[in-house]
Amino acid sequence: MLDLILRTLYGFISVSFVGGLLGLGLSVAAKKLRVEKDKTVEALSGVLPGLNCGSCGYAGCEPYAEALAAGNDSDIGKCKPGGAECLAGLGEILGIEVNTSGTKMVAQVHCRGGEGTAETRYKYEGLQDCNAASLLFGGDKSCQYGCLGLGSCMQICPVDAISYDSEGLVWVDKVKCISCEKCVSICPTKVIKMIPEDADVIVACNSKDKGKDTKSKCKVGCIGCQICNRKFPEAGYKITDNLSIVGYTLRGSGRLDAIEKCPTKSILSLDDKK
Repeated sequence: MLDLILRTLYGFISVSFVGGLLGLGLSVAAKKLRVEKDKTVEALSGVLPGLNCGSCGYAGCEPYAEALAAGNDSDIGKCKPGGAECLAGLGEILGIEVNTSGTKMVAQVHCRGGEGTAETRYKYEGLQDCNAASLLFGGDKSCQYGCLGLGSCMQICPVDAISYDSEGLVWVDKVKCISCEKCVSICPTKVIKMIPEDADVIVACNSKDKGKDTKSKCKVGCIGCQICNRKFPEAGYKITDNLSIVGYTLRGSGRLDAIEKCPTKSILSLDDKK
């Protein structure tokens, strides 16, 4: 019995000793083989927002910081979510003079053609994904330019800035939007566009069809009638490809008056959507 106890004790001590040696060896190896993190990379990573959204083209903020630090990428303006403060910080660390006076751009859906206003060709019952729906004859809407409303943009938005509004239509919260443009990239109809954060109006339509065709497909679509730019030439509206486009650098008289004169009410005041 004593012999069994001694052998068990000896085995326990032996295993503990060997384990201790292995642990010590691993600790020494870890210190010897440890790669010191580049201080510049650490500083750049500290300035970047840490969202890892991928809008810069890299897998995350740290890979972008590594590329900047190594000189493999000289464009410090790729982090749109970081904004002016981030850009200034990156420039200071890398010794690059930057201009941070630009206007922040945010995403917005340029379509208000929902149920009861936009004509549908069939009832879609497939995967709840806009890109999947667009593979089936371009989606269920007669208008091939409109919002399909299945929320692919919501799923990809890293900050939950996109949701359905009180009318059941897709809308972007400009306060939450970080300007990553991932929603713009994933939208199959390109109905999501970037506009200035301080934009006062949008033409909530994306149709390039002729006015008669647009009107037959959607009650609130822009028909390119030119009332907005003819009656209010200083307001900044311009007709391009049968669609009124807002020029945000011009905000002359009649900007909001055009909303009342628009026959289809496709011009929308963003102040009313707050």
